[in-house]
Amino acid sequence: MNRTSVIRMMLIAILLSACGSQAPEGTATSAATETLAATSTVPATETLATTEVTATTSPEAGTATPAATRPPNAPDCTNSASFVADVTIPDNTELAGAETFTKTWRIMNTGTCIWASDYTLSHYSDEIMNAPASVPLPVTFPGQTADISVELTAPNSIGTHRANFVIQNPAGLIMSINDDSRLWLIINVRTTTAATAAPTSAVATQPAAATATTAGSSGGTGLVTATCGYALDQAKIIEVLNAVNAYRAQSSMFAYPVNPKLAQAAQSHANDVACNQLFGHTGSNGSNVAQRVAATGYVAAYASENVYGSNPPLNGQGVVNWWLNDQTDANHRLNLVSDTFIEIGIGYAFFNNTGYYVIVFASP
Repeated sequence: MNRTSVIRMMLIAILLSACGSQAPEGTATSAATETLAATSTVPATETLATTEVTATTSPEAGTATPAATRPPNAPDCTNSASFVADVTIPDNTELAGAETFTKTWRIMNTGTCIWASDYTLSHYSDEIMNAPASVPLPVTFPGQTADISVELTAPNSIGTHRANFVIQNPAGLIMSINDDSRLWLIINVRTTTAATAAPTSAVATQPAAATATTAGSSGGTGLVTATCGYALDQAKIIEVLNAVNAYRAQSSMFAYPVNPKLAQAAQSHANDVACNQLFGHTGSNGSNVAQRVAATGYVAAYASENVYGSNPPLNGQGVVNWWLNDQTDANHRLNLVSDTFIEIGIGYAFFNNTGYYVIVFASP
């Protein structure tokens, strides 16, 4: 081989080596390539943007982001989750009254369905703490973890406070989380914040329909006079009564009659939870159902209560169905079919696009 041929072969080898080591312009890293491969065939229609709450896949999951899209789920896929950690606000965290805070749970997708923004976290029971109506989940594949955050406000009353949240699938069914269905937070309020009086002009501009109030005191352990812009709806109260008694008739049980004093206690609490976004059984003045019933002059040997709120509101039959099918708190159904209680009172208040129902059950 002559010297010219050798030089020519060396030049070809150098050129081939240079082409093989240079990444094409714009090529993604291996992790990014994997993400794109999982989403490239799905139209980018499912963005998970929100200004009030956030829900993101935790960094160790590695492939999903809040703005990702999801491939179609198989019709027979399963939904389940497991709690991993309280990222923020572990149980019994001490906060000041009316303090705003961000609660974040980390959960793992242990089912076979892929979560996306049509899966939502929403308040379920106890105190609502100014929670939004719902929080969309990020795209989370089976085996991945997701951090779900919600902006809340601590109740402005000293003591221990709890709020329970659930995750619902696109059909509205509550997802199983470990051996329960709830994600909860428990906080301890040690100091309160002085409330700022509302300007006179703000009160004067409320609609006339919003001035309806219930009898009672705004303090102590009796009824609460609520003055926000809630609306009443007697038709929904009648719907609840008819639905409850129709269900009891299926078991040949007597129909619950309505007691005016119990109705007063129920309506007072419905107004209170609507105006103060409490949602649970503790009134803004610290009262419980027995104290509210007593404040009406009704002397009860037994008293209990069902509370529900949703946006958009359910109709009367819908809220009764929800109580009957609730798998987390069996007392909701037991109150409806009880033979211990002999009469009821029903309240309903609508405020800020949310409908709040209360039934008080009692026997003298």
